[in-house]
Amino acid sequence: MVCHSQGPVVIGILSLPVQEADGEDRLGEAEGDADGDLKPDTPEVPQSVDNTPECLNKALEGLSSRWRNWWIRGILSLTMISGFSFIIYLGPIMLILVVMTIQIKCFQEIITIGYRVYHSYDLPWFRTLSWYFLICVNYFFYGETVADYFGALVQREEPLQFLVRYHRFISFALYLSGFCMFVLSLVKRHYRLQFYMFAWTHVTLLIVVTQSHLVIQNLFEGMIWFIVPISIVICNDIMAYLFGFFFGRTPLIKLSPKKTWEGFIGGFFSTVVFAFIFAYLLAQYQYFVCPVGYNSETNRFAVECEPAEIFLMQEYTLPPLLQKALRWETVTLYPFQIHSIALSSFGSLIGPFGGFFASGFKRAFKIKDFANTIPGHGGIMDRFDCQYLMATFVHVYIASFIRGPNPSKVLQQLLVLQPEQQLSIFNTLRSHLREKGMLPPAGGDVL
Repeated sequence: MVCHSQGPVVIGILSLPVQEADGEDRLGEAEGDADGDLKPDTPEVPQSVDNTPECLNKALEGLSSRWRNWWIRGILSLTMISGFSFIIYLGPIMLILVVMTIQIKCFQEIITIGYRVYHSYDLPWFRTLSWYFLICVNYFFYGETVADYFGALVQREEPLQFLVRYHRFISFALYLSGFCMFVLSLVKRHYRLQFYMFAWTHVTLLIVVTQSHLVIQNLFEGMIWFIVPISIVICNDIMAYLFGFFFGRTPLIKLSPKKTWEGFIGGFFSTVVFAFIFAYLLAQYQYFVCPVGYNSETNRFAVECEPAEIFLMQEYTLPPLLQKALRWETVTLYPFQIHSIALSSFGSLIGPFGGFFASGFKRAFKIKDFANTIPGHGGIMDRFDCQYLMATFVHVYIASFIRGPNPSKVLQQLLVLQPEQQLSIFNTLRSHLREKGMLPPAGGDVL
């Protein structure tokens, strides 16, 4: 998703044909590009239209545009938060389906901008290939998830065993088929344009699909790792908007002229406090803290477990300076509350840069929003630009500071092995435990 300044490219091609050309074909490409593919300036993209419900327009018609927008954003935000809470109540399966739906919609919004910017509606096969690559990448990532988290189900179904065993080869073969179709679809007059769109599609897949997969990976670690980060970004977005709306005076960044330092700082402190309290509330319930797993006996997802140590109350001794200020020597907290401070700090200080990146992208192509799906908010991608960056950080944070070896995953991998391999591992493990003194000495019972 890199915006190229088209004018200098055209001028360079037209003024230096000898340096650029390495034969008649290359010169023909340049002439074709000048005639059809490239435009003197960045093409105009049709602006999104206002699709605010008529009832809201009538109710707010007496207000100034500033306050009208405030009320529309507020009402729609509360509606979306209520819907999000209901989806959480429906459980992890519904959350996964929602993430997949949002991913597809974000992909469609970004790809549509590419079609419009580069006038590529008439490229042979390209719309079909874009969606084909989306299917291939999703097959790869979600196949990996099935192999990791549904080992018991895979063991029972012979077709699934075959698909899991050769999953990466099948994924590569599917992608390679799309790659070959792309090469076969190349048309001399549109080489440059077709490669622009090929790169556009792959960068979009990297940004949207890869990070959506990380969202689901976080969800399987426990819904709290899904809900808290998403809520942090939502809270920061709302509070930064409110502080900026009422107190904003100092511009923060040129990419987003309406963002202010007052909103940025107010959003930071509000989000840290919110995350600390919200983490305390959710950490009390197994439904939120237990890893999401598949129960082969009930054929359903299970969220029951003995809570991990970070979700058990612990007593902490405060630093001397805080002891004097607060007149407390110790506090009792969930360790996850301390982790929530790290998550909320990232979501408030670094997370907004995902939004700044999206603002720069939209300015590059002279559009206000990615789409007009949500009145007052723009497209789905306008709401999830920071969420994807946050999801990547949470995944890295869990892998670096939280997650240890997962016995259930190791067991699933062992069950896939041949009986002879399983027996060899059993004997090795038994010998190791005897050396540690955890099992009685051998009595001639080596298998």
